[in-house]
Amino acid sequence: MSELKILIAKPSKDYELLDSGQGEKFERYGDFTLVRPDPQALWPKRLIDAEWQKASAKFVREGKSGHWRQDKEMPKNWQIELGGLRFILKLSAFKHVGLFPEQQENWRWIRETIKNSKREVSIINLFGYTGGATLAAAEAGAKVCHVDGSKVSIDAARENAKLSGLDSKPIRWILDDAMTFVKREARRGNTYDGIIMDPPTYGRGPKKELWQIEENFPELIKECKKILSKKPLFVLINGYASGYSAVAYRNNLMELVSLQGGDIEVGELAIEESKGGRLLPAGIFARWKIM
Repeated sequence: MSELKILIAKPSKDYELLDSGQGEKFERYGDFTLVRPDPQALWPKRLIDAEWQKASAKFVREGKSGHWRQDKEMPKNWQIELGGLRFILKLSAFKHVGLFPEQQENWRWIRETIKNSKREVSIINLFGYTGGATLAAAEAGAKVCHVDGSKVSIDAARENAKLSGLDSKPIRWILDDAMTFVKREARRGNTYDGIIMDPPTYGRGPKKELWQIEENFPELIKECKKILSKKPLFVLINGYASGYSAVAYRNNLMELVSLQGGDIEVGELAIEESKGGRLLPAGIFARWKIM
């Protein structure tokens, strides 16, 4: 087994992790700074409380839910650039803002893998959210099928494609349950050269289809292998809050190595603080590609 890797998202013009600690993270997205809960931050904060209190908004937990507290008025939404793409952000009821900055290194890998293939490539992005991986693949020249069970997320992804100048690219926007759609594609005989997925721990499809990772993930992987083309390029699996090891994801890709060859990389995603270089864990990944 190869060594576990850490893919590190560095500070950029429109995004930086200002500080973290004591179960929270302090970030800047463009002109606005946000404080959000993060259970991975098991260390002391470096900045003084007065700096944290200057945040534009803070997500406050209340039992199993929470709300945003704003000491200054913020716009309903705003735009930033990240990884060469543009995104529209807004404060959601679930502490998210519509973007996961830790995915930048995966976007870079997707672009490079597609461009280096020097052929026409078709990609499916399951649980595609607001489209970061979809846009990276489309920008690199791939045909992309973007699947998500949330109309709100798909609408946001389409808007991000427009903002990034990619709305004319060959992207199919599919509002559907990931498992249902993959099984349908298998029955139709449709295949893809690359598969990207970021399965949540728990979720619901547009018709209230239940997703529970411990029950449904192995079946989804099995079905996804049916829609890989005869000349596949890669499979990328991300995990944000599942609590599983990257090795668990790696084990689901081992059959591809035995059948197709290639190489698997696994490890953690992390965000580097803009001062001091401390890393905040931000998920896991496993990715296979033909060398």
